[in-house]
Parts: sequence; C-alpha cells; structure tokens
Amino acid sequence: MNKIVHLYKATLVITLVIFSACSKEFLNPDPKGTLMEETYYSNPEEAFAGLVSVYDPVGWQTAVTYFNFGALNAASDDHVAGGGGPNDMETWQRWSNYTLNESIGPQQDYWDRNFTGVSRANIFIKKLETGIPGLSDALAARYLAEAKFLRGYYYFDLVRLFRNIPFYTEPLTTDNMREQTQVAPEVVYAQIEQDLKDAIAVLPPTVPAATEGGRVTKGAAQALLGKVFIYQKKWSEAATQLAEVNGTPGGTSQYGYHLLDEFEDVFRPDNKFHSEAIFEIVHSAVGALDWGAWGVFYGNVATVMFGPRGYSGPSYYSGWSFCPITEELYNLLHYDPRFKATVADVDSLEKIGEAQYEKGYMNTGWFIQKYAPLTEFAATNGVRELNYPQNYIEIRLADTYLLEAEALVESGQGGGAGSRAYQLLNAVRNRVGLGPIEATLDNIFLERRKELATEGHRWYDLIRSGRAPAALGDRGFVAGKHEVLPIPYNELLNTQLEQHEAYR
Repeated sequence: MNKIVHLYKATLVITLVIFSACSKEFLNPDPKGTLMEETYYSNPEEAFAGLVSVYDPVGWQTAVTYFNFGALNAASDDHVAGGGGPNDMETWQRWSNYTLNESIGPQQDYWDRNFTGVSRANIFIKKLETGIPGLSDALAARYLAEAKFLRGYYYFDLVRLFRNIPFYTEPLTTDNMREQTQVAPEVVYAQIEQDLKDAIAVLPPTVPAATEGGRVTKGAAQALLGKVFIYQKKWSEAATQLAEVNGTPGGTSQYGYHLLDEFEDVFRPDNKFHSEAIFEIVHSAVGALDWGAWGVFYGNVATVMFGPRGYSGPSYYSGWSFCPITEELYNLLHYDPRFKATVADVDSLEKIGEAQYEKGYMNTGWFIQKYAPLTEFAATNGVRELNYPQNYIEIRLADTYLLEAEALVESGQGGGAGSRAYQLLNAVRNRVGLGPIEATLDNIFLERRKELATEGHRWYDLIRSGRAPAALGDRGFVAGKHEVLPIPYNELLNTQLEQHEAYR
C-alpha cells in the first residue's frame, strides 16, 4: 500500500475542502489549505470540513487515469478504448483489450481513490465517536451515518474490482500500516452491510437540492445496500431493500423518486437532482480551473474524453474521442426510442455535410451522447474542457427497478404478466413507449444494456452474471482471471499483500 501510505499515518496531513458559503451545491468545494489531522476537529465547522473531505474522493476524475466511469466503459463490449492512438491512455487500452498486468492498467487509480475514501472515513468516524466540541448530537449522528455510507461505498467498489483486499475500520498507524493482509470478500461485505444498515437508520429521507444536493439520503443507502445484496446473490434481501426505494412501479416512491417523463431529460446538465436520481456525483463549473489544477477539477472531465476529436459542427465541441460505441451496441439501439439520447451519430452528420471530425483510434463514428460535451453548456470561465457542469448519476431509479426485477426472478417469484418483476421491467419500457414483455433474466439484462448504455454499468453486469467470457472473449478476456483487476504493483512492495494467482 505504498502509494497511499501517507494516508494512514497518525500525523496524517489531509487536504480539507470547505463548503463554500455562497455555493448552492454541497460538493462545490473551496480549498482552504492543509491542516494536521491530529489537531483538527475542534469545532463544528472543522467537523463539517472533515465530512466534505470524506465525500471528496467520490468525485475524483483525474488521479491519473480514473476519469470516473470511462475506464469501465472501455472494458465492456459496448465500447472500445479509442483516443488518439494505441498508447493514448494506455491503462484504458490495456483493460479494453485485456492485456493489463500488475504494472499497467487502471487499478492503481481505483485503489487509491477508494482507499483514500476508506482512510478518511475511518479517521472521521473515530473523531465523531470520540466527540467533537460544540457539535450537536443530531449533527454528529447524521455525519456518522454519512461517513458510514461512504465507507461502505468505497469498500464496495474495492471488493467488486479486486475481491481480496486489505480491510480495516480503524485509522492505521506507522506501526501496523505495512502489516495489513487481505481478507475474504465475505468479511468486507459483512461490514458494508452493517455500515449501510447503520446509515439507513439515521439518514434523512430527502435533502433540499438547492443547499444539500449531493449529500446521501436514506433512499441512496437502501439502493446501495440492495446492490450489495445483488452481488452476493442474496436475492430476497435485495428485493426487499430495493422495493423500499422503488415503491409502486411507474408511480412515486416514499422518497419522491419517479421516472422522468422524457428519457433525454435524465442527463441534461441543467436538470440536476431530479426525481430519478438516487445517488448523484456533483460536477460544477464554479471552480473555473485550468490545467494547473490537475487532480482537483470540479467539472465533469469525462465529457471531453468522450467527445469526437477535432470536431467542427453543431451541438458539440471538440473532444478526445475515447470510448467510441461498438457496432454491436449501435445496432442494438438503432431503432430503440432511446437511441438519440444515447448515441451521438457523428458519422451520419459528416456524411450529410453538417460536421467534420478527426478519426481517432478505433473510430466507429458513434460517440456517447448522454455525457457529450455540448456547446450549450460549455463553461465560459477557466479551461472549457475541465469545467463542464454535468453531474454523473451513479444510481438512478431505472437501474433499481431492473435490479429489483432481477432479484425477484432469481428468488423464484416469477416474471409473468401481473407479477411485480413484470411491472418493474415494463415501467422502464413504457416510459420510452415500448410494449410489455415477460420479465425473464435475458430480457432484464437486455433492457439494462439498452437503458443504462454508456453509464458504466455494463462491465459489472457482465462480470456478476457470468456472461463476460462470452461477451468479451474476442477481446482477450480470460475466465477466472479478468473478473478482477490485479493488485497494483506498488502496493505489493514491502507489504503483506499477495497478487491474485491468475496474475502471477
């Protein structure tokens, strides 16, 4: 764990991000400098800043290659890595063609991002449990619930991506940081479940979007717990949690969630914190940052990553042509009502003379529309490419509808006409004008692929369903190996960690 070893020291120096008094969004941070953790947390203001520091890694995009969900897209059968050439973002290329190893791949960034979050959460939880002067019991309870949600969130990412990971719930010291060993996934999942259950008991059912948009709620914790149960094949438990989130299919749930009338409105940068968003990662143009702020951008940089390279024409500004859409996904969506909101068909624009663009590496002519760099919303201050104000919705209602339908079918409750699984699946289809179909597992996974296309879910769905070898075998995917990322090479040096056998 060498590259994040500084996070574990008892004399940890943390970069704290303080909530801006003039900001309307919870995670529009205003950096105020660095402070010593051991002398911090002496008043409510510092407690709040500590909470924001636990949230902070959620929105990281530029640790080196992370860029949120882009690498996951590149690894799936819906995209190729793209970019400017075979060595452009080599970590993505290696995951896309399954030639990654312990030294080259996206694993270090996922490891750093999530263990940074775990470490900050552990420190903050310990401080709350010890007591922070002047902090009310109600605020302390809410902050603790948020920190436990976030620790569960970070650990869930880690256990899904790496399986056998080091695990700790106390701040590490210089005496024990190098002695940590990996544990079985069941140990990590048990703690995730407990953290999320503790959070559910305290978190508010809703938050005011204007002042607290981006903070987690009871519904977000229940949705995440439902996903955690799904990954463990605890189908009945998953269905129970997700039903609490979803409510009556097609209606409005107890938390106010409901499907938007228009599919394309889900992704508009000027439609943040809407009724379909359950867990939304905040991105903003408020920082007006330039290239000197690498690693702390607040904008959604993924959008310029996905945009067509050297583009001139309507709607978009030029991007870097990563994650072009495969022909298979294009054909699947071409006559689907969600096509125009999902696929930027730049090749067709060029053919009719409305646009020109540079053909990047592995170009198909089809790009991501949901998170495209639209000129309509381009930042006017700072570097345009670094300040795009579009949030990323990590969990939304259509996702939880389809997950609950899957859990119900897997638990033996059936998916025929009139069943709840049938109603959930077809509420998603009805929103875009598609007729009803039976809720079989094949139909549910197909609907997930179309509804959630380009949003970073496809790779995880292939892995957890066992469909990855068939879908990705022609890319080089090896069953029994590529279901997980290798432990990063730097984390194996002078520690007790062991590499996955398949990567040795």
